[in-house]
Amino acid sequence: MSSSDQVRRLASLCFYWLRQLRSIRRTLTTETTTILVYALVISRINYYNGVLAGAYDVHLRQLQAVLNAAARLIVRKRKYDSISYTIRDILHWLPIRQRVEFKTCVLVYICLHNISPSYLSSMCQPVSVNPSRRCLRSAARGDLVVPATRTVCYGPRSFAFAGPATWNSLPASLRDDQLSVAAFRRLLKTELFVRAYDSTLARS
Repeated sequence: MSSSDQVRRLASLCFYWLRQLRSIRRTLTTETTTILVYALVISRINYYNGVLAGAYDVHLRQLQAVLNAAARLIVRKRKYDSISYTIRDILHWLPIRQRVEFKTCVLVYICLHNISPSYLSSMCQPVSVNPSRRCLRSAARGDLVVPATRTVCYGPRSFAFAGPATWNSLPASLRDDQLSVAAFRRLLKTELFVRAYDSTLARS
């Protein structure tokens, strides 16, 4: 339930492919290396991360280490060289936690636009659907119902909780029903990028 075993196996597999790519890096162009990193490493992280909502930092750090190593490989930096500037200003990659939030928000978006299975859509109900709560400010904002959970550790990690809670944290401009999928994804990445690096940008 903690995802520790899954994260450890995923990180191990990604590091395996990074080692293979590192052995031939000098024969590859930066563009080719980037393509291979996306195909063999980043795609695996993105495919898996939807189940990591609410995961502990200790687990996410393992995948962040993979991301950092992938960035160092692309730009040919050594193992202990600082990589935060490269990830933020050159590669424009979201950190792992924000990648999880991105996946969660996109899933909620397709639920609200009725292009997802009904069992998922049923977990994303607007507060305004309940007649007794239509007068609340949360209903006016277009918030979704965040259900109560019986457990503290695992309940908030379910999509029924994490999906609406993450969606409600987005600004109103991102929750516009008229946004296309492409526009929503673009604006969402910008929003999460600013959240992730806001403190770093303020210090620089």
